Amino acid sequence: MIKSANFRKTGVITEKELRRLSLLPPRERLEKGPCVILECVEKIPCNPCVYACPRKAIKIEGSIIEIPKVDFSRCIGCLLCIPKCPGLCIFVVHKNYTRDSALVSIPYEFLINFREGEEVIALNRAGEEVCEGEIEKVISKPSFDHCAIVQIKVPKRYWNEVRGFKKKERK
Repeated sequence: MIKSANFRKTGVITEKELRRLSLLPPRERLEKGPCVILECVEKIPCNPCVYACPRKAIKIEGSIIEIPKVDFSRCIGCLLCIPKCPGLCIFVVHKNYTRDSALVSIPYEFLINFREGEEVIALNRAGEEVCEGEIEKVISKPSFDHCAIVQIKVPKRYWNEVRGFKKKERK
């Protein structure tokens, strides 16, 4: 068990905790292109992400209950691990998607009632509104077993905050 973790009290992992647990990619890797972020912090018997990665960038050392770790030098941000995680805690971020925007790829298991190009409200890990975003792409395949990947374009400074979205209210 991870000791003195604030997320056990709040239910929300913080960037500080992700850094302490060495779950965030190094700054240099983030500058290169899309990269996975595993926000998996519970020691449970789970390992589909390990088998989903064609580059063997995700590993679990020792027992199956250990927290998975990423070899960021091997990850190419291919997205294949996202829909395989039953905990919905895998994200791929492209910090430098455009000069001003980041692209955050998230798992999505609900009815797809939005379209590419639609403006949305981006949410943080606690479900709080962070900024406006735009649905860039929706990837849904039978092999994803009802878990689509939604890619949201957001202002670059929110690359590590945005982890969800909601539709904008109609006026």
